[in-house]
Formats: sequence, structure tokens, C-alpha cells
Amino acid sequence: MPSLLERDAHIDRLDHLLAECLGRAGRVALVDGPLGSGKSELLRVFAARAAERGVLVVGASCSAQERDLPFGIADRIAHSPGWPARHAERLAALADPAVLAHPSGSAAGTALDGTGATADPTGPPSPPLLRACRDLTTALLAAAADTPVLLCVEDIGHADEASLHFLRHLVRHLPQSRVLLVLTDGSTPWPARRRLHAELLRHPHAHRLTLTPLSRAGALRLVAEGLGEEDARHRGPGLVDVAGGNPLLLHALVDEHLDRADEPEPRYGPALLSCLHRAGPGVLRVVQARAVLGEEAPDEDVARLLGERESAEAVARVRAALTAAGLLDGEGRLRTAAAGADVLEDLAPHERTDLRLRAAQLAHESGSPAAEVARHLVEAGRAPAPWAVAALAGAAEHALLDHRHGTAVACLRLARQEAAEENERAVLRHRLAQAEWQLNPSAAARHLVPLTAAVRAGHLGLAEALVLVRYLLWHGRGEEALGVLDLLRARTGTASPAGTGALRDVETWLAYTHPGLARGRRVPALPADLRHAVAPDVDPHLRAAAALAGALTRGRAADAVDRAQQVLNDAHLHGRTPWAEEAALLALRVLLEAGRADTAAVWSQRLLGTAARRGIPTATALYSAAHAEAALRLGEPTTAAEHSRAALTHLSPTAWGIAVGLPLGTLIVAESRTGEHRSAAKHLTHAVGEAMFQSLYGLHYLFARGEHYLATRHGHAALADFLSCGELLRTWGLDGAGVVPWRTQAADAWLRLDNRDRAWRLIHEQLSRADADLPHNRGPALRLLAAAGPAGRRGPLLTEAVDLTEASGDRYEQVRVLTDLSRLHQGAGNKRRARLLLRQALHMANMCALGPLAQELLSVSADLGESGPAADEAPEPGGVGALTESERRVASLAVLGYTNREIAGRLYVTASTVEQHLTRVYRKLGVRRRKDLPADLRAGLRKTG
Repeated sequence: MPSLLERDAHIDRLDHLLAECLGRAGRVALVDGPLGSGKSELLRVFAARAAERGVLVVGASCSAQERDLPFGIADRIAHSPGWPARHAERLAALADPAVLAHPSGSAAGTALDGTGATADPTGPPSPPLLRACRDLTTALLAAAADTPVLLCVEDIGHADEASLHFLRHLVRHLPQSRVLLVLTDGSTPWPARRRLHAELLRHPHAHRLTLTPLSRAGALRLVAEGLGEEDARHRGPGLVDVAGGNPLLLHALVDEHLDRADEPEPRYGPALLSCLHRAGPGVLRVVQARAVLGEEAPDEDVARLLGERESAEAVARVRAALTAAGLLDGEGRLRTAAAGADVLEDLAPHERTDLRLRAAQLAHESGSPAAEVARHLVEAGRAPAPWAVAALAGAAEHALLDHRHGTAVACLRLARQEAAEENERAVLRHRLAQAEWQLNPSAAARHLVPLTAAVRAGHLGLAEALVLVRYLLWHGRGEEALGVLDLLRARTGTASPAGTGALRDVETWLAYTHPGLARGRRVPALPADLRHAVAPDVDPHLRAAAALAGALTRGRAADAVDRAQQVLNDAHLHGRTPWAEEAALLALRVLLEAGRADTAAVWSQRLLGTAARRGIPTATALYSAAHAEAALRLGEPTTAAEHSRAALTHLSPTAWGIAVGLPLGTLIVAESRTGEHRSAAKHLTHAVGEAMFQSLYGLHYLFARGEHYLATRHGHAALADFLSCGELLRTWGLDGAGVVPWRTQAADAWLRLDNRDRAWRLIHEQLSRADADLPHNRGPALRLLAAAGPAGRRGPLLTEAVDLTEASGDRYEQVRVLTDLSRLHQGAGNKRRARLLLRQALHMANMCALGPLAQELLSVSADLGESGPAADEAPEPGGVGALTESERRVASLAVLGYTNREIAGRLYVTASTVEQHLTRVYRKLGVRRRKDLPADLRAGLRKTG
């Protein structure tokens, strides 16, 4: 591959020196430059040019592995093929290392062996060596008298000491010879190298040629020569960016690309390794040490990691050399994030482990943060030091606080593996299960059996045991959970009032969330003066969860709204505590049961965003499911379905445990309302265990199944599910809690089965409940009461139901009430009013993607004969005509069912302006509320919009 770019000036200089040599003016040239800058390639090209001119080319390359071989380079020069026959035997005999005494001045190399630092041949040579250098120089110059010689010696920094004495002796005797001596070496300013260069270059016939990295244009040319113009146009800039103008690295990158052309990014790491191996083991060790410690590690720390023999100055020189060569970026860092892993992968596994353990030891001794110590221990996969387990546990705690659950899991796994005491291993396993829970509850399930055994053995405290109860219940292991609770109750007794309080809180929470298991269990009693005591190691959010669960159990959700808002407001501060999510979910449940679905939607969306940003799959799934339910309560089935599917994506149905009934149930109802009945039916085939039906999750699923059956006209099946919901709630003692409106839905099923008497009784039962006045409960009940009762009472009941459903924000129920009211006016002969209500209902059904209801409304529209503005819809003189253009636009949107906020958004005005316009519209038209607005305003929208 042609690669000698931007080196024309150097070739010309060498040609000039060769011309002088041919005129019997011997010269020496030192070619230096950074690693991989093309010194060898330059020498190869020049040697070929010299050979074409009849010059004898003799070459030798020094190696760090042969540095201890006396006279090794001199021997290779003397035995080089090409010497005239009458000189070859003489040269070979004189270069025999056996004739040499051991040289004096035994020089010490540097600790970073192979980095380019050379031996220090400053001591006087022994007499035998001096005689050998003289005799060999004389013989070589005699051979050059007949034939001009180009003597090339590469990498003199690795030459043995005796050969360096010979080369220095030769340099002194070159001026009247026909020998051009070209030496190559690195440009890094090692102390020994500086002395050698100075000694060689102090002669007037010595010259220095320094190579530098390629310019960007030159580097792009090199890539184009290797890949071709078309490929280089796309890939060239990326390869050049990571090569830093280094020809050797560029060649390696091009070769890597040719071997793996399908990979999108240049493989900088392997290419860099090939260059570092050329530099020697010492350089590679420095790069590997920096990869272990991090790119920001000071040179002193790198030197300490490499061993006591190393110095920070030597490390700095290596870094400077690699930066000058372009192998590192301008700040001395590896050019890609993956390169560090690549250079470490070059180590044998045991070497990598030892390096990581030494790094951990040094970090611990220097007082580095636990996270830094733990990082090395985790990478090593071992923690043998006495302090290591504590460092890992501390790092895990910090990681959990920062919501880096993957890091926490890695630290805790290793800490548990290395811990010596059984109690310590049990606590670490519990913390590990808690961290894994946030990533995937299925992963945490493998810890349940050993954690249960640890509780029975007394290795875990009350707080850990209560969290274990929650995990067991999630995975449907109710009997085991009750066994742990009974053990804790027997163990705690009355000796710890605060502990008894914590148990009472769990039992209270259990009575609402898993009532099938709590039935018949006696909640531990507490003295009045200790009812607010909290055990120091028990999560305070457990108390909050118990308080909210207690309010829900008693049907007092409205009284707990302020407490729920406070819990939600603090939720983002306590994401690490195991009961915080449970408290937040119960707080959202309180808002829903109190008729505050809009507020619940805002909070769940906020919590969902926080969990997603923190990358916590379990919390993200839980809050997605909660937001889906709030959206369903607001009559937004497409939003509900979207978030339910997301919840089942963030966690698999298996990972959801028995709680899968929550997102699955919401999804089934949402798809039933949008007409996706086949998809909803498919979700009903998901296998759910019997354990789910001892919890509210099972009740939610059962109620959803009934809604699906009702939507698909399976009235008897729907009725059976709704009545089963009622039976469960009565058995659990939660019928007064208003968990699901089973009576309302069962009444709807009875009506569809044409049994008005049973429907009427169920509706009256519903309306006699304590929470019957809440708009989201009373509105649907009045709609069904109107359908089941006498015709004469339907108008007032439906009119009140319209107001209630509008107040609750449930657009699905609004559409149903408006549809019934439209039919009522149609039956009374008031087609104008019927059409207005129908249009409002149809607009809302289409806006909320309520497919089946929209189809039903279209059939009603056909019955009304509506195909355009009818005669009875003509505007009355002095009525609609008296409105201004702005008032007409606002009123037209109001007729279609848009809220004040939505109208403001569409017309780019404030909600207050919309309200003022509507007030004037009501006054001009002589009506009191928006549902009395005339239908012909819709025509006004077509004219103005």
C-alpha cells in the first residue's frame, strides 16, 4: 500500500547526504519522530532508491528482547549478506561476541523497559571491546572503499551497550569514508536517549531529520489509497479523527475496516493495541494502568499502580510520547470509550484481576470514595481484603441514592459473595433483593426462600422482614407471607411497642390490598399513648401507606386527600425506601376514590416522568399503570391503553406477579371501549393464578372482564363477574370502601337482560351508600336509574347526570348520558334539541376514540334523519344573529362539547376571555347554561372556521 506521504523533504535531504557520501564524505543521519510516524517506511523507501544507484544497503534492527546480547547489532551488521566476499569473512570474525570481554560500565536501564529508554553507555569500554570496535570499524570502512555503503540501524534505543560503543566509534571515523549511516529512534526525551542523541549529533557531519504526524489532508489521502475514493469519502473522516495523523495507526484502522467493513464505527482499540505492541511492553503497561484508574488519574497514581520502581516523570513521558504520536488525543486520553476495555482485554485474566485489586487497594489507602474502590473490586470480581465488603456496601448505598440500581446490584452481589458472617450475608442479600426489585421483580424472586430462612433464623431485623412480606405477596406466596407475619408477631410480642406498631401498619395495609389473606386476622392492638411510635429501623412510609389504606378501607377517601397530596409531594425525595412506592400508589388510589381523577392523572404523570428519568423499570411500570387507570376514569381510553401497554413492556407479565391484574384490567377495559374487542379478548387468555383473586388486583381484573363481556353483549357472563365482585367485597368486609362500582355495572347488565326490577334495586342500593354523592359515582347511577325508572322522571335524572359527569371529568360517561338524553328528546318530538345533544355526544366520542359509542350515535343520527341543517334549526331573528364574530366562535365550540380550556387553546385566548364571551352569549340568547345553546351555532362554526 503506498503510504510515504508528506515525506518528500526528508527523502531529498537523505538523497543529498548520499550524494556527499558518494564523494567520499561520509555522513550520519538520525531520523527520529513519534511512535508510528513512518521512520521504518521512510528508511525502506530510501534504501530502495540507494540500491538503484549501486549502493550496498546493510541493515539491522534493534530489539528490546536482545538488548542484553553483547555486540548483537554489530554482529548482524557484519554478517549481513552483500558484503564483498573478500571482506565478509573478516567482518564476521571481528564481530564474534566470543572475543569480547564483558564490557565495563554496565548501564542500568529504566524501570519502564521497552519504552524507548536506552542503556547508558557512558562508562569507559573494556580494552577488548575497544579493540573490537576499532578493528570492526576499520574492516567496515575498508569494505566501503570498494563499494559505497548505506548502513541502516533501526530503533537504536533498544541497542545493546557494546553495539552502541561500536556505532559511536564508527560515527567518529565516517568523514573520509563512503558510508552513510542512517539511524532511527523515537523522539521522546528520555534522559538516556537525550545523552545518546547529543553524543551522536555533536559531530559536524551528523544530521537530524524529525518526522511529524500527517496533516489531515495527508491522512485522508492515505485512507483513500487504502480504501478507494468512494469508501474513503464516507468512512475516511471518521478514521482520520481517531488516528490523530499517525500513519501506523491509520494503516491499522484501514486494515481493521477492510476485515470488518460491515461495522459502523472504526475499531480504534484493536488498531491502537497493534501500535502499542510495537512500542514495547512498558508503554502498553502505562496505557493499561491509566485505563484501570481512569483517564483523569494523575501520573503519580499510575506510577504507584505500576510499582515502586516507576516514577511519575517516566509515566508522564510515556503519555507525552503517545500524545505526540497522535495515539492519544490532545489531552492525553484514549480517543474512544471502548479503547480502554480493548487494551485491558489484552491482559491475561489473572493479570487483569491483580491490576484491579492493586488499584482498589491503592484507592482504599488514599481515602478515595467508596464508589471508586468498589468499581475496581467489581471489575476484579473479587474482594479478599477485610475492608472490601464494607466498601462495596457503602458504594451500593450511594448508588441507590443516585438511582444507579445496576451499579448497586453489582456491588451487593460481590459483597454478599465475599461476606464472612451469616448475619451480614443475610442483610446484604436483602439489600440486593431490594436493588434488583427496582430493575426486575422476577430477578428478586430467587432471594425469597433464603430471605425467609434468614428471618426464621433471626438474621434479619423487623424492617427487612416486613419488606420481605411485601415481596412474597407480590409473587403470590401469600401463605409464606402470613407465616412470616405470625413469626414476627410472636417474636415481637409486647416487648417492643414500636415494633408492634409497625406490624399493625402492615396488617392494616394487608387488609385493604390483600383482603383475602387478611380475613379473620386480628390486628395487634397498641396502647393509646404508643400508637404513633415508630421503630427506628422501620420505614416511615409504611406508616403513611397504612394510614391511607385504613382510610380507603373505611370508605373515607375524601377525608384523606390532604394526606395523599402530602405523600405524593414527598414521593420524589424517598424513591430509595421500599415502602415509598406503595404509599404513593395508595395516595393515587385515594384521589381516584375521592373523585379527583384529574389530580391523580397529573400526579401519576409527574411520578412517571421522574421514574423514567431515573431509569427505574419497576417504578416506571407502576406509575404507568396508575396513570392508565386515571386516564380511564377521565374517559380517555386511548391514553389508558397506551400507558397500560407501556406498563406491561417495562415489566413483563411474569415480573408483575399478581399485580398484573392492574395494568391488564385497565387495558382490557380501554380496548373494549375503543372497539378493539379481539385484542381485549386475547389479554383475557393470559394465565393468572388463583392467588391474584385474594387481592385488589384480582378484583380489578374480574371487574374489567365483566366490562368486556358487557361491551361484547355477553350479558349473563358480565353479570356473573360483577356479582362475583360484590360477593368478594362483602366477604372481605370492603363493600363500603367503594373499590369498584359493581352494583352500577351489574344494574347495567340486568337492564340489557331486560330485568328492570333487579336493576332498579341495585341502583337504589348504590345511591344509598355513603359515597353516593360523589359525581363519579352518582352520575352513572342516575343515568341507569333513568333507564330503569318511570319515563316521566327520566328528564330530570339525565339532566342532573349530565352536570355530574361533566364535574367528574369522565367523558365516556358524558357520552352515554348525552346519548340517552338525545333519545329522550327525540321520543318527545324535540328533534332540534335531540340533534344538538347528539352532536355533542358524537364529537366527544370521536375525540376520545370511543368507537362503539360513535357507531351507536351514528345510528341514532340516522333515525333523526340528520344529513344537514334542518328547517327547525334556522336561526331565530334577533337570536344568534345578535352575536359578535368572536362570541359566535366561542359558542360554536361550546356547542360541540369543548371545555373552556380547550376553547381557549384553539382560539389562542385565555380561559377567562372564553368565560366572559359565554356569559354574554347566554345573556343575548336568553339561556342559562351551555347545554341550552341552540344547535344552529354549529353552522356558524363552518362559516367562521
